[in-house]
Order: sequence, then C-alpha cells, then structure tokens
Amino acid sequence: MGKMRRRVAQGIVRRRQRDVLCDVMLSARECETWLTLDELAKLTHYPPASISAQLRHLRKPQFGGFEVEKQQRTTGKILRGEDFGTVWEYQLRRPVRRIVGRKLRRRQRARLAPRAMSR
Repeated sequence: MGKMRRRVAQGIVRRRQRDVLCDVMLSARECETWLTLDELAKLTHYPPASISAQLRHLRKPQFGGFEVEKQQRTTGKILRGEDFGTVWEYQLRRPVRRIVGRKLRRRQRARLAPRAMSR
C-alpha cells in the first residue's frame, strides 16, 4: 500500500509560480482586466513581493519577453485595504517577436540584396 502512494505522489507535477502568474495575467488580459498585486496575491495565494519579482522575470527574454503594462488605479474604484498611497495595477501583453542582432546566412543576404536595389 505504501509503495502505491509513493508512485501516485511522484506523478504530480507542480507548476512554477511564474507559469501560474503568467496564465492568470493572460486570462485577465483576455477579459480586459487590470489587477493589483493584492488581487493577484488573493487569486494565486502567493505573496505580493514574490509576484512583483515574477512580473520582472516575465519581462526577460528567457522567460517569454512579455510586456508588463503598469498604470495607476483610479481613485473612483473601491479599494479594499489599499486606500493609502498610490495603487498600481498590471496587465500582461504577449511579446512581439523581433529578430535583433542575428547574422544572416549567405542565402538570406542574397535574397535581400535584389529587393533593396529595386527600391
């Protein structure tokens, strides 16, 4: 019986915090919703400081190169426990794939050269 429990427990794959946060933020983007760190903490059960760090990581190219948009929350909205200071809300945008600093092969350069001359 003990051996069966170990096998079942090993089959569980835990998702990384960054992946969970990315999914939540992209879902919110589809609904055109902006979320504060406190709201994200309540949705994901991760601390706000950790969420802030993961948002910084999501900007890096090796973690997706997402654009993290940030704006000040308007005072007209109800702020539960956040009514002091500036409250920021965030939204995640999928990156635009750009090729920067890549060397072209000879074939690619040959294809591009006639186009440049024809203009």
